[in-house]
Amino acid sequence: MRERQLEASNLPSNAWHSEVTVSVTGEPPSAVEKEIAKDTDIDIIPEVIEPLSIVDVLRISAVLEDTTDQLSILKYIMPVQYEIKQSTSMKKIKEMNLEEKSLDQLPAVSGTSKIPRAFLLKEEPKLPEIRQGGEFANQFNKMQDLFFKNPARETIMTTETLKKIQIDRQFFSDVITDTMQELQNSGTFTSLLKALSKERENKMHFYDIIAREEEGRNKIKSLQKQFHNVKKERQVEIQSQNEYIAYLKDQLQEMKAKTNMEDRYMKKNTELQISQTQKKCNKTEELLLEEIEVITAIAGMSLVMNGI
Repeated sequence: MRERQLEASNLPSNAWHSEVTVSVTGEPPSAVEKEIAKDTDIDIIPEVIEPLSIVDVLRISAVLEDTTDQLSILKYIMPVQYEIKQSTSMKKIKEMNLEEKSLDQLPAVSGTSKIPRAFLLKEEPKLPEIRQGGEFANQFNKMQDLFFKNPARETIMTTETLKKIQIDRQFFSDVITDTMQELQNSGTFTSLLKALSKERENKMHFYDIIAREEEGRNKIKSLQKQFHNVKKERQVEIQSQNEYIAYLKDQLQEMKAKTNMEDRYMKKNTELQISQTQKKCNKTEELLLEEIEVITAIAGMSLVMNGI
């Protein structure tokens, strides 16, 4: 296999199409690559491809056949999903436990009931198989411990990754098989170029989705920031309005207290003025009464003197 790969690696550079030599790394294209792809809108697959020589076809076919063999081997060495293993292992363990219980009960029942000897002879060969099942049970227990120690999310991601790897492996194997058939029939590899262009389109579409999602996330972040700023401004405005309302309430309380004090002062002042006026009136009245008495006394004395 290595000799075939070395022979294929010695091919001239013009034997391979530029599209075949592209190595897919899985990384998003750079800004320069995107601009070049936008500026040069040219079909990747040419209309006419010159067929390769027989030697080149044989070399490439050997490499592709070796790759197909490696992919087929990879199919069988890939681990099976743990959930399927667990379900089948549980079934086998349950069957073994049932068989062991039935075999343990057979000697006790044979003493009291009449069981045909042929049935016992048929059941005896199963004993070695059940005894050998202890190793399997130990392995299953180890797998079960490993399963319960690992998080459930990690197990799910592992199964999903295995599914994806199997799908990609099958797709790659189909593409290589079609390319080998085309090389053997016509000496060209148009199907490989078509598959590469289709995968590139899907990849660019996937990158566009990622870019749109990233743009949407950035927009959401900017909107959240704007919302946070507006909310902060509104909170400051509401706080200032609340402070102004509290100031007006304080002013109102002060005005009420001042008005009440003025009312009490005016009331007391009025009462005081009334009492002082009454006192003056009473004093004046007393003085007038005294003057009247003096005048009447003088008048009486004058009358008495005149009468004499």
